[in-house]
Formats: sequence, structure tokens, C-alpha cells
Amino acid sequence: MRSSFFIIALLFSSLIGLGQELDTVDEIAPFHEGFAAVRVGDQWGFINTDGILVIDFRSDLVWSKEASIEANDVTAVAYPRFKDDRCMIRETLEEEGIDVYGFINSKGETVIKPEYLNVAEFHQGFAIGILLTKTFRGQNRFQLNIYDYKFSEVILDTSGDIMLLITQRQNILMDKRRYELPGLTAKYLSKTLMAVKTEKNTWELRKINL
Repeated sequence: MRSSFFIIALLFSSLIGLGQELDTVDEIAPFHEGFAAVRVGDQWGFINTDGILVIDFRSDLVWSKEASIEANDVTAVAYPRFKDDRCMIRETLEEEGIDVYGFINSKGETVIKPEYLNVAEFHQGFAIGILLTKTFRGQNRFQLNIYDYKFSEVILDTSGDIMLLITQRQNILMDKRRYELPGLTAKYLSKTLMAVKTEKNTWELRKINL
């Protein structure tokens, strides 16, 4: 099944872009919005429909060999791709050792800095994510930094502006040894409708106005 989405070890006869020539790549993903991700080792870049490398190879693009097509968050991304001119990236918090997520545009520019513990890809200009707010409180007697953390599940637009606070999240542990990726409890359906998971693990439709 997966082989239908990728062409392994694709040979380019003379692919030139960003000042470098590529003879082979390990993997190429389908085109989305005029761009296709290509992989060499653990790094991905993007080519356009003329086969020109327009975003250089980088290691922060989000993808997973174990992607779940049923998921609606970072675990659903099988390969880097653009949706609404936004592609997901990850960064690891230095002190916590936990990944946070943001987005680049088709120029390779970071337009939404990585500060989401989990986030969905954009759909019709909006996405749902769990925003991490980290506030430095000081140091303890062992000279270790102490932080306050706040977690907010929100709807954001492609500029990174928060359009709607869905809920304040609780009980997310920021210790790497105990950390588990927090799942999203809401789905964006349209500018006037979203779904929210209930305590009974069913979905409740809610009217919104974006």
C-alpha cells in the first residue's frame, strides 16, 4: 500500500536547484499544491513541477513511517506536504526534550513558530492545535530552571493568529520520561462548525463563527 505513495530511489538525470545537483533521491512523495517532498537519508526538501529543488533538504520537516490515516494530528503525516501553503515542522525543547510543532510556507520561511504540543494540518485556512505557553519562574536550590506551563486547545489561522479558544487543557506532564503526546479533543469542520469529543468518547457538534 505504502509503495503506491512513494517511488523509492528515483533517478533524476540532471536535477539542479539551490546551487546543487541531485542525481538520486531515496524517496519522492506525491505533489500537493505544486510541490513534492523528496528525501535523502533522514532529510527532506521540496521540488516544484519542473523538478527544481525549491526548498533545500532539512531535518525538521514532520513525517512518520508509522503514520495513521485515521488520525487528525501530527501522527497522521506520512510525508511532508503543503496544505493551505503550510507545511508542518518540529523543534525539540532543549530543557524538556519534548517536540513542539509549527509551520513553514512554500518559500521555506517559518510563519508559525513551533509552540504546539500537537496540531492538525490546515484545512480551509484553519487548524486545531494545543498551544504551549511556557513562563520562567526562577531557579530552585539546585540551580535548575523552574517553569509554569499552560496548555490551550485552540483554532488558529495560517498566520498563527488564535481565532478561538476551545478549552484549557490540564494534566499534561512535561517530564520527558512521563510525557505522552496529548491528543486533540476537537476537529475543525468548517468556519461555522466543529466537533468536540465528549467524556463518553463520542463527538458533539458545536456552532462556531470564524
